[in-house]
Amino acid sequence: MIIPKTREEIEIMRESALVVSRTLGMLASEIKPGVNTLQLDKLAEEYIREQNAIPGFLGLYDFPNTLCMSPNTQVVHGVPNSTPLVEGDIISIDCGAIKEGFYGDHAYTFPIGEIDAETEKLLKVTKESLYRGIDEFRIGNRVGDVGFAIQKYCEERGYGVVRELVGHGLGRKMHEDPEMPNYGQRGRGKKFIEGMVVAIEPMINQGTKRIKQLKDGWTILTADGKPSAHFEHNVAIVEGKPELLSTFKYIYDALGIESDEEDKFRSEIYDQKL
Repeated sequence: MIIPKTREEIEIMRESALVVSRTLGMLASEIKPGVNTLQLDKLAEEYIREQNAIPGFLGLYDFPNTLCMSPNTQVVHGVPNSTPLVEGDIISIDCGAIKEGFYGDHAYTFPIGEIDAETEKLLKVTKESLYRGIDEFRIGNRVGDVGFAIQKYCEERGYGVVRELVGHGLGRKMHEDPEMPNYGQRGRGKKFIEGMVVAIEPMINQGTKRIKQLKDGWTILTADGKPSAHFEHNVAIVEGKPELLSTFKYIYDALGIESDEEDKFRSEIYDQKL
């Protein structure tokens, strides 16, 4: 059952999402060759708690850490460890936080120093597909419209769209209805309603769409050993249209990146909160 949120609840969720946004922005300045993911995980936990929030992933389904950190061929749910990052790596960082009982949850795939052109294109296309999906999240559309937009954009460029892992509704629970696949057919699936809040999160592979899981019970990898990218935003339907609750602005500020990709999904409240 889809649980629509009141405007007051959406504003609380915006605060939770921005805790995650600021945390990813803080990490953006720390991600460099030689740093290991356990160090970054510790920084993230401390920073989330400093914002009077609770790490959303720590202990969820018995996950042992604050961040899911998935380098290179790992798709999602990578467990932080002591292996140093090296020049040319990429790493997907998925972060969650709870504030006033509501979750924020989003992700960004970072390059470590200079990366090869092929991998850079994978990151670019995956992030672009995210905004194409968000644009379909509006009254009059259905779940399949979002998935179709993401799938079409990525598959036309030769990439594999993961099937087994999907986006989801978000609220007092990390995973609420509906599931939000990154593939689908236009006009199919549950209808979108006012007040819905979801996490839209393309997980796109450079090669095959197929995946496999490590024996740790968490880490998901590409089946062919090629890189994977993952970007995620939290989005609400407000007055019939998609409105971002999360932002990559803090990441871009840390990395010196200029972007207008979020502008069409911002509200006045969004701008006041940053």
